[in-house]
Amino acid sequence: MAKTPAAPAAKTGGIHKPVKPSADLAAIVGAEDQPRSAIVSKMWEYIKKNDLQDSKDKRQINADAKLEKIFGKKSVSMFEMNKHISTHVK
Repeated sequence: MAKTPAAPAAKTGGIHKPVKPSADLAAIVGAEDQPRSAIVSKMWEYIKKNDLQDSKDKRQINADAKLEKIFGKKSVSMFEMNKHISTHVK
């Protein structure tokens, strides 16, 4: 009798644990609780849609008014972005 593979366990911890975005972050990604991975994806969608990557160095993100509330400054590297997001979720 062939064994069927077990369904993978639902991912609920770490980056997959739903978190509540702050009001400033919710203005970009939505107010519902969602995993950090989804928040990062929505941030990138927003950055690309609004052409906020630096034209000379794609690793730099030039903040508009909404992103400046999240980052606290005009420009951050893509590697810093998660650090800034973490201060805006519970």
